[in-house]
Amino acid sequence: MNEFVEQFLLEARELIEQATGDLLALEQRANDPDKIDSAFRAFHTLKGAAGIVEFEPMARALHAVEGVLSGFRSKARPISPAIIDECLACLDQVTRWLDDMAATGELPSGADPVADAIVQRFSTSDSDASTLPVGDWLERLSAGNPGRFSEARSALRYVPHADAFFRGEDPLALIEGLRGLISIDLTLPDPAQPFDAVNPFTCAVEIIALINEDAETVKRLLSEVSDQIEVHAIDAKPQAVSDLVLSPLARSVLEAQILLLREPGPNGRAARAASAGLVSINVLHHAGLASAANSIAGALNDADATSVITAIERALQRKTDNVSSERSETARTASPAAARVLRVDTARIDTLVNLTGELTVVKNALGHLAKQAQDGLDAKGVTASLRNLQTQLDRLVGEIQGAILRIRVLPMRQMFQRFPRPVREISASVSKSIQFVIEGDDTEADTAIVESLFEPLLHVLRNAIDHGIEDSAQRMASGKPSTATIVLRAFRELDNVIVEVEDDGGGVDVDRVREVAAARGLVAADTLAGMTEADVIDLIFASGFSTAREVTDLSGRGVGMDAVRTAVGRLGGRVSIASRPKIGTVIRLTLPFTVMMTHVMTVEAAGQVFGLPLDVIVETAMIPRNLIVPIGAAAAFTWRDRTVPLVSLAASLGLSSYIADVGQARVVVTSTGGQLGAIEVERLGGRMDVMLKPMDGLLGGMKGVAGTTLLGDGRVLIVLDVQELFN
Repeated sequence: MNEFVEQFLLEARELIEQATGDLLALEQRANDPDKIDSAFRAFHTLKGAAGIVEFEPMARALHAVEGVLSGFRSKARPISPAIIDECLACLDQVTRWLDDMAATGELPSGADPVADAIVQRFSTSDSDASTLPVGDWLERLSAGNPGRFSEARSALRYVPHADAFFRGEDPLALIEGLRGLISIDLTLPDPAQPFDAVNPFTCAVEIIALINEDAETVKRLLSEVSDQIEVHAIDAKPQAVSDLVLSPLARSVLEAQILLLREPGPNGRAARAASAGLVSINVLHHAGLASAANSIAGALNDADATSVITAIERALQRKTDNVSSERSETARTASPAAARVLRVDTARIDTLVNLTGELTVVKNALGHLAKQAQDGLDAKGVTASLRNLQTQLDRLVGEIQGAILRIRVLPMRQMFQRFPRPVREISASVSKSIQFVIEGDDTEADTAIVESLFEPLLHVLRNAIDHGIEDSAQRMASGKPSTATIVLRAFRELDNVIVEVEDDGGGVDVDRVREVAAARGLVAADTLAGMTEADVIDLIFASGFSTAREVTDLSGRGVGMDAVRTAVGRLGGRVSIASRPKIGTVIRLTLPFTVMMTHVMTVEAAGQVFGLPLDVIVETAMIPRNLIVPIGAAAAFTWRDRTVPLVSLAASLGLSSYIADVGQARVVVTSTGGQLGAIEVERLGGRMDVMLKPMDGLLGGMKGVAGTTLLGDGRVLIVLDVQELFN
């Protein structure tokens, strides 16, 4: 892919985000002229960019939307939710085109039919157009005239200008004058509008008609209003949106998997089911049908070919309204993954250039010192000069590391602004009214952290909407407002970035969690009976756990919260949950500010060196052993008027410990998740900044280890996860 196309993809995605944000804001303030102007400019600029790269179908589709928005700029009337939905659907399709371009470096093939379908749903060239069809007008026309539809040769939709009467036009008389007219249907754009609010001087009507005349003739007879009509030949069946989502190639691949599974013979049936299921899942994810892919994944758990066949057939038969929200979520998810360009403030680049210049000076000084040593400079002079250069080098390396980290950081806004759309659609799918609030979106974190959080946070938000928030009747019965509130916030806490999702729902149903845990045998019955509420609530993170009583597209498969903990763990973070019955729930994600640099302190246990993250260390201390008291199978001591649990690092790691001082214990006091704890070690080392590498391969799932790095002498330093150590 050349740099020109890369720049187009980057700018196009930014414009999509801007347009999406403006459209969602218009849903709250439908007559906000600034937001309408901003959305119009985003579509206009996006259309121009598509024209520059000669992607004509995309430019044509965007021009149709631009025409509609232009009409609202010139009229003091609010934009309707139906139009917002259509505009967002167009942006979803543009995103899929961009993803194809990012993957192949070429303009997508077969885009014309998709663009035509979008144009059909918008006024194509009228800058004053202000209405859109709700649903497929051809289907409405067919349903309203089942006996006469077969008689017609063409179908017409006519949306007159709002000021048609002042132009001297009589839309109804114009249609009645057509030869071959079979039927006429009139529809108001807002049927619920009070009669006394109707402006009799404004033409606000949609006319759809069946005509026993060919489409080209109808277009010619209505050429004077060509910018206000759509005409379709009846025998040219419009392409279903579901077919546009699943391309012919995708459908053929899915159909081939069904043929494979229906092949007779018992041999390899389970293996064929697994293979066909995985292929189908990949195809559906590529098409943006996430929940259809999840349905097949659920069928795979049964290892039954018949279940997989049924799931694939359902995916082939899915209707548009079932996939709209998941398509938008997939589009939002795919956007950052395809972008490999990072925009950086030039001042930060200048700082890095200046530091590189200073580093070059130190390098030259080292070369000069080496020559002096070779020429016989005394050892004392060499040592003094080396110490001085080492000090300068240490300072420069630290500043360069900081400068590089500042280049890699992004504000959470880059990721947070992608959530209002899916939250809106998920809440609509479960018929719940939700106010979505974003706080602290200017909080910065490493780009790898920001770009990796969308999926886990989407799982958390889905869970909050589906499980946490009660329906309106329940909320009002308990004295709550019918509209629930979900807050997504971010803030810095020392060297960590905290992301929270808080809802004012009913909280976690602890009794229901106990019931499900017992039914599924997740915990032994006697153990479950003795667990605290906090421990029981933590069971929602268990693999496959779900309190849903039935499987839906949103929940019930048990693939949500455990995926959140796994994803956050891969980033070196942790997840916690706090819930109060009838008050609400807070899911907290604690993440490192950067995945590149970690401050650690080295300690020794059983003769081995380990690292402890410096951000969790409160203090080091020597505690007399007679003050350490056993508590059950554990131990604790009193420190600054608080009881602190104590663990032996060597014992926790299964190492034979060596006690250097029988009279006192050398401990490191830590704080994780608001709880104090102490770790007994044999020796304390120094502090250092390390580039931490997460465990991967066979050791990828190892608990208690945050990552590894290399020491100056070549040894591997294992950096421990203190939270897991205490767990």
